[in-house]
Amino acid sequence: MTFQGWPAEALDFYDGLEADNSKTYWLAHKQIYDDCVLGPMTELLEELGPEHGEWKIFRPYRDVRFSKDKSPYKTAIGAVIGDGYIQLSASGLAVGTGMYGMAADQLDRYRQAVAADHSGTALERIIEGARSDDIDVHGHEMLKSAPRGYPADHPRIELLRCKGLVAWKQWAVEPWLGTAKAKTRITDFLTATRPLDSWLSEHVGESVSAAR
Repeated sequence: MTFQGWPAEALDFYDGLEADNSKTYWLAHKQIYDDCVLGPMTELLEELGPEHGEWKIFRPYRDVRFSKDKSPYKTAIGAVIGDGYIQLSASGLAVGTGMYGMAADQLDRYRQAVAADHSGTALERIIEGARSDDIDVHGHEMLKSAPRGYPADHPRIELLRCKGLVAWKQWAVEPWLGTAKAKTRITDFLTATRPLDSWLSEHVGESVSAAR
């Protein structure tokens, strides 16, 4: 089957799960989850995979071992494809990419690349381009001041203060969410943010510790 969007039942399912996050609710509505939430997400990723890379859908169960909130189920379905992230909840659809958090060696390379004129100005242009497409690009975990070794008056001080860099787009519930147009919105985002992913891959890359 081809991806035709998420039906209204998918959103109703998550509305209900937010109100009653229990095993009883989950078991009573699991068929709706399988058919109206998980099914369309799988179809979508299978269609996007050849162009955008390997994909994985996250489990619907929360890890409550170290959390005060013992609610057993996530109130959104999330998946990764290539460098991108896709999420559906009762609030609508969201897509993201970037590096949410950087290890120490990644952060060091990121800051050096931001500070350098050629790579730093290239990143500024990439961010400006993404924002012109109505995509939010923002830092994650901002330092209150300049990182050690960098001047407080650096022209790209805001980027230097970031400990992560994320592109994010969110849509409220609209009729198109139940059609194949949802795929178009996602592919437009993934295409528009490729320059950011490429910059991060070239100048930051994977953590040395993670590669061991």
